Amino acid sequence: MTHRIAYLVSQYPAYSHTFILREVQQLRQLGVDITVASINLPDRPLDKLTDVERSEAEQTFYVKSQGAVKALTALGKVLVANPAGLFRGLKHAVKLGGWDIKRLLYHAFYLVEALLVGQWMHSQNLTHLHVHFATPAASVGMLVKTVFGTSFSFTVHGPDEFYDAAGYNLPDKILAADFIFCISHYARSQVMKLSPVQAWSKLDVCRLGVDPQRFIPAARTQANESCNLLCVGRLTPAKGQAILLEAVAQLKQQAIPVTLTLVGMGPDAQSLKDYAEQLGISEQVKFTGAVDQDHILDFYQAADMFVLPSFAEGLPVVLMEAMAMEIPCITTAITGIPELIQNGEDGLLVPASDSAGLAEAIIKLASDEYLRRQLGQAGRRKVLSDYDLKKNTLHLFATLDKRINAL
Repeated sequence: MTHRIAYLVSQYPAYSHTFILREVQQLRQLGVDITVASINLPDRPLDKLTDVERSEAEQTFYVKSQGAVKALTALGKVLVANPAGLFRGLKHAVKLGGWDIKRLLYHAFYLVEALLVGQWMHSQNLTHLHVHFATPAASVGMLVKTVFGTSFSFTVHGPDEFYDAAGYNLPDKILAADFIFCISHYARSQVMKLSPVQAWSKLDVCRLGVDPQRFIPAARTQANESCNLLCVGRLTPAKGQAILLEAVAQLKQQAIPVTLTLVGMGPDAQSLKDYAEQLGISEQVKFTGAVDQDHILDFYQAADMFVLPSFAEGLPVVLMEAMAMEIPCITTAITGIPELIQNGEDGLLVPASDSAGLAEAIIKLASDEYLRRQLGQAGRRKVLSDYDLKKNTLHLFATLDKRINAL
């Protein structure tokens, strides 16, 4: 592949976007020339990034950091060199904003960001723009295509953009995109629901993955006195961590010894700590804050089981990581998760919001060493078969090459 491609991300690097960094690195190893732009600065200062993340940050074009002077300069240059494109972009931004003043203002900002991205792409001789997530960054990408005529694609993850498809202008993005990658069949189905049948040929399922040579099973010693539960994810309502706290409280009432480690940060951090105290389980629950990829393995290796009680998900990479390490997983039967885990075969699935069912699943695994081992081994086999990062990136590589060559 000789194509030069721009990736556009809302924030890069970021704890929650590590899978994008892995994808970029794998594609580069396959010979794809990728340069990354990010709307926002990294989610940590440079000295808090890992070495790999810092190297990426030093090569990334940060859109908002360009400032007002460069934004005005970009506007002036496009006005002189491509007035018709600027008019198309302005007209498109107004259409997307509608009669809502706030939305109009946001889309005016997206248009300015699109001018910066489009000029940066031209200066770097980048021929295609690919965006991760169909959120505001994809709005910027769509406007880049409108103004500059570049080809444009995006990867859709869900579920946020599906819940507010109109607010994210998702139907418009689907029609504007030259092609779309979906991380699961569930995601593809939701895009199909929002688009005419004629647009379905744009859609490809390209799964995410993890490196099974990095996430390897840990040596298991004798059983711990208490069962160590691990949950990794942003502390937000969508992840359902409060349900897990309720399950731990129920286990405590039954005198079943468990400890819970919650890895992640987010807006629910304080409320979850308060809830743990209210439930009387503060001593059993550890909040670590966010953990980077250089240190996350320590937490997986100490876990007896991985629990993710989410209400809404795309397809969690953290589940793939835990499964690759043969940690038995309990999660909820929502969105694309059943494509990764079949109940009783690769892990256990419970209804979302069911704290009693979650507690029962934890008891079932805690009391059955054979089942833990069986599900853990099956989980790793599933990752090796369907969610191996290198294999899935090869598929992405071939699909990207085919799609761009067809433009």
